[in-house]
Amino acid sequence: MWGLVDGVLRIGGRGGRERHFTIRLPRDAPDAPPLVLMLHGRGGLRMSREGTTFDAQADAWGMAVCHPEGYEETWADGRGVTPADAAGIDDVAFLRAVIAYAAGRYGTPADRTVVAGISNGAFMAHRLAMEASDQVAVVATVAGGLPAYLADAAPAYAVSALLMHGTEDRLAPIGGGHSRHRGPDGELRGRMLSLDATAAHYRALDRCPPGPTHTTAGSSRTTSGAGAGGTRVAAWTVYGHGHAWPGTPTPPPWEEPSSLEFDAAEEICRFARPLLIPAADRRR
Repeated sequence: MWGLVDGVLRIGGRGGRERHFTIRLPRDAPDAPPLVLMLHGRGGLRMSREGTTFDAQADAWGMAVCHPEGYEETWADGRGVTPADAAGIDDVAFLRAVIAYAAGRYGTPADRTVVAGISNGAFMAHRLAMEASDQVAVVATVAGGLPAYLADAAPAYAVSALLMHGTEDRLAPIGGGHSRHRGPDGELRGRMLSLDATAAHYRALDRCPPGPTHTTAGSSRTTSGAGAGGTRVAAWTVYGHGHAWPGTPTPPPWEEPSSLEFDAAEEICRFARPLLIPAADRRR
């Protein structure tokens, strides 16, 4: 079976909330295709389905791609600045359930999931990597550093990380900072770490030694040596790039500078494919 499959899960037992997702199964899939969760930013599924090439990459890399739908087009990433957070949504439970559903229905390895995201979806991807490291083997983020409240998290399993951030991102600056969504009295909220600090955090968790930096005309890419279980951490600084998905022109009226030097979805699949390491081998 290949193609698009729509799914519904009820989270919270009888009387719980219905949550929706779409899974794109690859053509000529192996018996146990890896699963990629692509978490949209504010803007909903259109951002992940039409704004990335993940569906096309499914066939090219033999991976199943899931597009879950956030609550009011947002995720409860724990920073306290989204409608999903305000409503007390348990998105960790939802995404864990999606991983389990795909494993039971399509044979995707439940302990070797790739979770990718942009903006609010990136912050949620970090949260899932920290709180569901038994299921997440690789986290890949665009335009979103590690939420500061997760800086003391100690996941039981190492998680490889590919971190991409643009130098011209004004909404989630590459140097870290707070959310633009302030509290009721104007207080700053939702602090995130810088790209460098986020990469250092994952390297420390994974016990990864330093690695080389490769510079292109449009980006600087530093990849660590192998850490626990063979995990790796890569940090890509994308020159002149804003709060957008690399490789895809930003649609109007979203006026953000976007790098077309590489396709982020393709590079995430390329990075993740050799790092789909069983949880037992990633124990810290």
